[in-house]
Amino acid sequence: METVDKIKQQIAENPIIVYMKGSPKLPSCGFSSQVAQVMINCGEQFAFVDILQHPDIRAELPKFANWPTFPQLWIEGELIGGCDIVMEMFQKGELQPMIKEVAAKYKTAE
Repeated sequence: METVDKIKQQIAENPIIVYMKGSPKLPSCGFSSQVAQVMINCGEQFAFVDILQHPDIRAELPKFANWPTFPQLWIEGELIGGCDIVMEMFQKGELQPMIKEVAAKYKTAE
């Protein structure tokens, strides 16, 4: 599978996904750590891709997204932004309702 197709599939299959360095429990950079913390604080499940484990995605995603840095938060197929934008939205109280709304929409009856 082409890397761009893989990225598109990940974004399509995961309503909330973070492309980051490391994992939410073990982030490998300060910016990824901040975004992971914010996402955990929002209290909803989210997918993540460790770009350090996937150099192909690390190379292709910035071109695909037209966004040069990591982490990247995607919600419902749309790039929300990187660390500064996510932190600002969280501090203003804009991110939490967005995350809750999307999570609620995709919750399956378990």
